[in-house]
Amino acid sequence: MGRPRVVVTDHVYPSVEVEEEILKSVGFDFKVYQCRGEDEVIEACRGADGILTTFAPITRRVIQALDKARVIVRHGVGYDNIDVSAASEKGIMVVNIPEFGGSEVAYHTLALITSLLRRIPQYDRLVKSGGWRSWAAYRPLPPLYRLTLGVVGFGRIGRQVALKAMKGFDMRVVAYDPYVAREEFERLGVTPVTLENLLRISDIVSLHTPLTDETRHLIDGEKLRLMKPSAILVNTSRGPVVDQKALVEALRRGWISGAALDVLALEPPEGDDPLLGMENVILTPHVAWFSEESFIDLLRKAASEVVRALKEEEPLHIVNRSELEERGFLKTQKRS
Repeated sequence: MGRPRVVVTDHVYPSVEVEEEILKSVGFDFKVYQCRGEDEVIEACRGADGILTTFAPITRRVIQALDKARVIVRHGVGYDNIDVSAASEKGIMVVNIPEFGGSEVAYHTLALITSLLRRIPQYDRLVKSGGWRSWAAYRPLPPLYRLTLGVVGFGRIGRQVALKAMKGFDMRVVAYDPYVAREEFERLGVTPVTLENLLRISDIVSLHTPLTDETRHLIDGEKLRLMKPSAILVNTSRGPVVDQKALVEALRRGWISGAALDVLALEPPEGDDPLLGMENVILTPHVAWFSEESFIDLLRKAASEVVRALKEEEPLHIVNRSELEERGFLKTQKRS
């Protein structure tokens, strides 16, 4: 029996030395690729026991072609590039890394909010182009402490954003999450509301929900029209949570005041994407999670999950646990 083979389908990190060191130290073979299409992934993963992936398409076709794989680990929280149902049918564990970079995302969210509201990019360009008109350049700005922040998705990151906004900026915070008990909102001093009410009353709408069939285009044209004309939309979750065509229309027609986006429907954006030329839009390249510490933490945790799976130990965060249990691929665990 040969050594377990682990494949990295693609990565966007400064290095993969952390993963390589962990995997080779336990005797695993390790190979890194930069796959973009299905055919490249199928070829790279031939004979692989474990797969580490970032954005490469792990589709049903890819999964059906896997001949040995026992685990697919996604570098990150979201796993929308993986066909989880197809993996479950084949008895392959899908694992994500939900506990990393939360503070970074929360701080980046607040940085986007303050930059957009305080017109930081515009004033920077103004000064560098020889202007010095100070407050007269743009319309008056509201003080942050008078604003209401609406948090959509009240999980680990959404809660951090809410608490930092309340403590750091004295904002009022409302939130929407159908899977969180009312008592949990109230315990943290946040008012639970429906999504429609959140959109109507918030000056800032910040998205922190995973991408699922339920949340795809959660914020569409109808929802955007519910927002205040003075409100801004911030997205540091997943691009397709927002209907991007509807967002462009909303910005052009003045349904909302501006948007700050770390994620887009297509990454990277095409050169003719209208968002690139909009004065009232701030864009960052899907880096909200990133810091020197967070990327090392992510790679360490991802590699450790592969080791657990291939050494017949249970990974910490199995996305398709219930499906595997139902199909008899995984023993049902007692949950405390």
